[in-house]
Amino acid sequence: MTVRDLIEISLNNLWRSKLRSFLTISGVIIAIAAFVSMLSFGAGNQKYITDTYVNFGLFTNINVYPQRADDNDTVEVKPLTNAVIQELSKIPGVNLVYPYDAFKVSVNFADSLFFMQARSLPIAATKIKLFSNILDGKTFSSDSADEVFVTHEFLEKVGITEPDSVIGQKLVICAKASSLDSALVNILDDKNGSLGERLKAIKIDSLRYAKYRKRIMRQELNEGIRRFVDGFTNRQLSAYDTLTIVGITKDFRSRQINVAPLIIPEKKAAQLSAGGFGIGNDPLDLYNAAKAGMLFKTDENKNSKSYTRVTLNLDPYVSQEKIIDSVESLGFRVFSFAEQFKEIRRFFLYYNLGLAVIGLIALATAALGIINTMVMSIVERRKEIGVFISLGADVREIKIMFLAESAVIGAIGATVGIIIGWAASRIVSAVMRAIMERENIPPFDPFALPIWLIALALAFGIIVSLIAGYYPASRAAKVDPVEALRSE
Repeated sequence: MTVRDLIEISLNNLWRSKLRSFLTISGVIIAIAAFVSMLSFGAGNQKYITDTYVNFGLFTNINVYPQRADDNDTVEVKPLTNAVIQELSKIPGVNLVYPYDAFKVSVNFADSLFFMQARSLPIAATKIKLFSNILDGKTFSSDSADEVFVTHEFLEKVGITEPDSVIGQKLVICAKASSLDSALVNILDDKNGSLGERLKAIKIDSLRYAKYRKRIMRQELNEGIRRFVDGFTNRQLSAYDTLTIVGITKDFRSRQINVAPLIIPEKKAAQLSAGGFGIGNDPLDLYNAAKAGMLFKTDENKNSKSYTRVTLNLDPYVSQEKIIDSVESLGFRVFSFAEQFKEIRRFFLYYNLGLAVIGLIALATAALGIINTMVMSIVERRKEIGVFISLGADVREIKIMFLAESAVIGAIGATVGIIIGWAASRIVSAVMRAIMERENIPPFDPFALPIWLIALALAFGIIVSLIAGYYPASRAAKVDPVEALRSE
């Protein structure tokens, strides 16, 4: 018999027992629909993450951090300074190095005052894939331009509902900056009194006693350090500038990309931030500068500011492992997006396997229905089987005939199940997207139906049906034609 003959015979036999065949195929349909919809959810989320990594060029970016401080570790924690950035840029395969330089500012916009964060960004960084996507292909006119990009977070803070309306508008930024000058001045004069007043309080006659001298020295040293730190942190300078809004970033909040509400050109930001006046407005900057012997600026060291993170944009054709080894050999920690993606893929592999097992359990339940249907079919068609054997059909052909019938059940059930599973995922996706839009979350499709999933579901439906039909087919092949014809 040809394949076409087998399919026709199978369909005719199923049509004889419409209700039983319908219930059996329905079991396969439900199992395959559940299988497809569950794996479709995993495939959709994996596709979303993969597209994010590709679209933002994260596979060619790594982040560099200082080593974690550990009381039991004797390794020196090196700060990420401008000198280190220059060193990192010389590593073969590194296209660009730029720090994450964020600082607090107050913004006067539309006659209202707001407090938020700003970050600097060099023009070279705006041209890499990550920021060219975020900035929608736009860039600054220069690194010192009086321009600023704003994010959707900024628009929410200032209450703007029509983003395009802010293009071309101006805002006034004020940044507080620490300075060694203010710290040193505070030693001489602060709110608790001037240096002259403190000197008057010293008893000159008592200075001949060593115990008194030591007490006064300790007292003045502690007071001097307190005044220095207080002046550094609290007597900050204020820098003002007026910037023009030249663009709005894409709404990337759902992709967990960390960008401050304001993005300012690098040199302009340096004039505003703490790095433009002193060594930084974080006490940690003061500690790092003192530790590195760069507390006071020299011509060789014009900016001793340290950073919490530096990003490296890499040549995609150079081994990332070699670059990471070079960075770690300099004494820094590395976070690789490519390595993170490997872990994400491993997670989705286990996740999809778990969903597949649940789907296979449902298919196993449907297989019991196929076995029951086929066994009942054998009982009802004993005479037909006897006629086939008496006409010369061998055991193999009888088996193939019943296996073909099982395969048809699986094929029909799998095909309809794939369609229903896809339809169910579309309905759930529409509901989820509506909820995302209502919650002001950029919507995305959490479901996907790739070709491999369609082929897998169809293959599972047919294979499980064939396995379920093997026992009834073997039983049909053992029917004695004489007994079958005589019983009829």
